[in-house]
Amino acid sequence: MAAPRTKRRARPAEIEPTYIMNSKILMAAALVGVTTTTQAQIIEKESLNIDGAKKAITAALDYAKKNNAPGGVIAVVDEGGNLMALERLDGTFAMGATISVGKARTAVLFKKPTRFFEELINKGRTAMTAVDGFTPLIGGIPIVVDNQVVGGIGVSGAASADQDEQLALAGARALMADAAKVDSSVPKKVENFQAAQQPTFVESKDVAAAFAKGMPLLETAGYKVHASRRVEPGHAEIHTLDTDVIYVVDGSATLVTGGKVPDAKPIGPNEIRGSKIEGGEAHHIGKGDAIIIPNGVPHQFTAVTGELHYFVCKPTAASDNRLTVR
Repeated sequence: MAAPRTKRRARPAEIEPTYIMNSKILMAAALVGVTTTTQAQIIEKESLNIDGAKKAITAALDYAKKNNAPGGVIAVVDEGGNLMALERLDGTFAMGATISVGKARTAVLFKKPTRFFEELINKGRTAMTAVDGFTPLIGGIPIVVDNQVVGGIGVSGAASADQDEQLALAGARALMADAAKVDSSVPKKVENFQAAQQPTFVESKDVAAAFAKGMPLLETAGYKVHASRRVEPGHAEIHTLDTDVIYVVDGSATLVTGGKVPDAKPIGPNEIRGSKIEGGEAHHIGKGDAIIIPNGVPHQFTAVTGELHYFVCKPTAASDNRLTVR
């Protein structure tokens, strides 16, 4: 019998970012509110069935026909990266099948769209290309149902990398909008225990190296700590579970918060992006400032002066009363 669910606590009608200007703040303080449990717990995990895989491919094929895609191979894998279904449009180059499977597998095993990795490598993180079975090419999307990654879809051979991604998104959305195709008749129960927590010490030279590239310092199931670097404006972002606790180390920028993102679309589990914010409030931030952006609040860096270096701590809220497999 499935574990009973409890209702999610209602959020306040309006939640605004908090700005603490020119304060001396220890980053450890941002983690004080993050709590863990040492008790063994049982979670229920959804799984993707063959009907769901076929529905994702059908949706991607329909999108291809409506948008005159000259070719394409669509592959769907399960949560372990194992191929479930594949369809090849006439005229697609032969290697497209291998590439599409690789994109789908990369998206599901890393729980991120493959665009993230191609852009990261283009910025200089070339060491990632040495990872076995890794296909860092745009066109792979994780399939998320009930805040769980249940599979992935990859597309190769359309008119462009962006069209590959659009076909993959069309397939993924067909399932994310219709959870009926996710087979939960035989729940998989997984024992999940929290290991004893240990302090993490990062030497100054490693922190400096992280800021030089903009890299995570630590990522766990409950929180993340990033040494972020920005030299140009970015996309509008909405984190549905992560709260951003930002402390500016150096540089300055204009940060817009609130408002709406008219072209918002999901790019991964609990992550939404768009090109701009409408109706938000602009803030000039600089060295020593702290900003707390609650989950669900749109935000966007619209201007950057020089190099902006900032710590970001991301406490992650639980989506419901069950833990997810990480």
